[in-house]
Amino acid sequence: MHTISFPHLTNAHTFPNLLTSFPPFSSPAHFSPISVHFPTAPRNYRLRASTNESTPSTSTSTITVDNSDSANSTAFVIRARNRIGLLQVITRVFKVLGLSIDRAIVEFEGDFFIKRFFVTDSHGNKIEDLENLERIKRALAEAIGGDGDGTVSVVKSTANRGIVVRRAGLVEGFGERKAKAERMFSLMDGFLKNDPFSLQKDILHHVEYTVARSRFNFDDYEAYQALSHSVRDRLIERWHDTHTYFKRTKPKRLYFLSLEFLMGRSLSNSVINLGIQDQYAEALSQLGFEFDVLAEQEGDAALGNGGLARFSACQMDSLATLDYPAWGYGLRYEYGLFRQIIVDGFQHEQPDYWLNFGNPWEIERIHVTYEVKFYGTVEDVDRNGEKHEVWIPGETVEAVAYDNPIPGYGTRNTINLRLWAAKPSNHFDLEAYNTGDYINSIVNRQRTESISNVLYPDDRSHQGKEMRLKQQYFFVSASLQDIIRRFKEAHNNFDELPEKVALHLNDTHPSLSIAEIMRILVDEEQLDWNKAWNIVCKIFSFTTHTVVAEGLEKIPTDLLGSLLPRHLQILYKINSNFMEELKKRIGLDYNRLSRMSIVEEGAVKSIRMANLSIICSHTVNGVSKLHSDTLKMRTFKDFYELWPEKFQYTTNGVTQRRWIVVSNPSLCALLSKWLGTEAWIRNADLLTGLRDHVDNTGFRHEWKMVKRLNKMRLAEYIETMSGVKVSLDAMFDVQVKRIHEYKRQLLNIFGIIHRYDCLKNMDKNDRTKVVPRVCIIGGKAAPGYEIAKKIIKLCHAVAEKINNDADIGDLLKLVFIPDYNVSVAEMVIPGADLSQHLSFQ
Repeated sequence: MHTISFPHLTNAHTFPNLLTSFPPFSSPAHFSPISVHFPTAPRNYRLRASTNESTPSTSTSTITVDNSDSANSTAFVIRARNRIGLLQVITRVFKVLGLSIDRAIVEFEGDFFIKRFFVTDSHGNKIEDLENLERIKRALAEAIGGDGDGTVSVVKSTANRGIVVRRAGLVEGFGERKAKAERMFSLMDGFLKNDPFSLQKDILHHVEYTVARSRFNFDDYEAYQALSHSVRDRLIERWHDTHTYFKRTKPKRLYFLSLEFLMGRSLSNSVINLGIQDQYAEALSQLGFEFDVLAEQEGDAALGNGGLARFSACQMDSLATLDYPAWGYGLRYEYGLFRQIIVDGFQHEQPDYWLNFGNPWEIERIHVTYEVKFYGTVEDVDRNGEKHEVWIPGETVEAVAYDNPIPGYGTRNTINLRLWAAKPSNHFDLEAYNTGDYINSIVNRQRTESISNVLYPDDRSHQGKEMRLKQQYFFVSASLQDIIRRFKEAHNNFDELPEKVALHLNDTHPSLSIAEIMRILVDEEQLDWNKAWNIVCKIFSFTTHTVVAEGLEKIPTDLLGSLLPRHLQILYKINSNFMEELKKRIGLDYNRLSRMSIVEEGAVKSIRMANLSIICSHTVNGVSKLHSDTLKMRTFKDFYELWPEKFQYTTNGVTQRRWIVVSNPSLCALLSKWLGTEAWIRNADLLTGLRDHVDNTGFRHEWKMVKRLNKMRLAEYIETMSGVKVSLDAMFDVQVKRIHEYKRQLLNIFGIIHRYDCLKNMDKNDRTKVVPRVCIIGGKAAPGYEIAKKIIKLCHAVAEKINNDADIGDLLKLVFIPDYNVSVAEMVIPGADLSQHLSFQ
């Protein structure tokens, strides 16, 4: 018998990571490394570590494990004071851990109950490993809590330090000050409830007081807005507690820097991660609304384009789910990418006014602003007899923060995506108005705000290239000022920076971070150059998404020197030092030295941002094994031979929460049924358990029915969008991604033309042997990319010919899906039989 006990506490509230992440269990059942946190408790606790172990008393709750009571299952005997909802809390713990409850027995003992749960692992086996049993008991203890004095402690079998949680209401001070604090904590002492009646009250409250509509007269869109604010309220509770916990524990923080985040819609993903989708669906149904209908009212947050941007969004979801102390940083584009309109087969771009009706998921942080500077000159100044360079900027704009909570699944951890919007400097506007130059003031305001207006400005002109560089530096400068400010609040020695800060560059767009942080450390914090460089090289890692050398980002030095003169000086010095070190390593191999230099000499002298990122980063990541091998053997072969230990790959996967649970609910139900658990939603490795069912006819039949249902949904969308009817018996052959020569949509279209030609030349008997095929292409071409636009036109011309050929019929169809985005992808991808990826050479 193994016993764990804890003093009584009313609904013990846990902060993220209070129960540290479990390592994988070593029993035959493989469980996901998780932390278990439940919204069943009063809020606002003060954490305190304690080395004193509590002594159980007659009034304590206990958790006991008995492996002798049953031959096939493990009995968890839980003695605790009865309260509403506790049974659901206990069963939720077992469910999240991937355990199955065979049966349960409940007995009462005064105010206490004794519940005996007979539990097996995901393979139906008894749990016998002592270490695993101890971890399960710890999870149960933290979730259950006790009943009384505001303290919980976990008695461990080892001498490890325990955790004590105290009510924050017990504040220091006397008299009126203490009374005010106690009153404040008592008013904020509970979580919002998630039962249908409470959800209905919250939704109607937001209808009247947030949306400002009569609760007797509001439409679907207004109901969506009220619903979203209701969900956001629950996100903010977890979000505040998460950041309070991280501020107190001071962990090393991960900062994910990306110029693009293709988030898609937030409502469905949020309620699923919060674990309250069914409650909201029931609440809305009783009010006469359907959750799915309201979810369709939400527009896509078009803050990116393609795999790089979707990778960023999936990364944030996974970081939150795995309890990392992470932040994301990006730009809040006013118009996103663009809306793609097809007229006579040609792409036309229209602004995507995704913010016209507001964004209920963001929180504007007016008080979080930073000055970002451009242009100007660099002057030499004397400091204590030494010459130092000082940047005298010629233009200043303000960066204003907009925060977006990102919830994890199966955890209370809710991290932050902070996006920056450009606003004019108050000083500059005031100057213009004081001199009566109102028109110039308005023009300057519009020019300033244009920095964060549009994703991917047309860079065929010098002005477009300058705007793109302004966007990159604006985002980098604001983010690093925020990061350094947060670091300095808790630390006063920059030697600690590598122990407390990790910066990840998502492709080369944020690579100016390297020059910027060197400028901050050397020019503003006055660190020695070599010391600053050693610090910087320990904090950066880099993911590259490009394998074609021609696609690597380069910035002309004349443009960089005009916009950011001090940064160009810093980059020259980094390169000079690197070249000198490299000569010592490889000798005077000038061809190789030239290839590895940060500065590219040529008709247009440029800075190679990928080379800069590799030189400064401790890790260089490819997004798949094939991608990484190409980087090592071709694109960055010289750097790989110099630093093989830097290069690795972590497959650029997607989160199963978004791409199965949200977008493919039928498949989600199928997986949970045949795996016997929902734990795969956190731990994708459990999906390997499907191999046990591949020969099961029932499983295969259900799988086919799920696929057919998804194809039916996609076929209806295609007919509504294009008027083309497609056969559900055909293979749905899909290629959806941004239109680009190296993405090879052109090659795919040539293949479709060849297939059409072969069908035309077949006799009728041979055609009966052909598998019918519906070829689906979708994606956007950059506004200035004429060849990509011509590929879209070619696709429509070929489709018109094939789709109107009665002789071919359903044997071959070609469809172009316009305005492809995340929400459309959530319909297309579940219906695809074949997904084409032709990018690599």
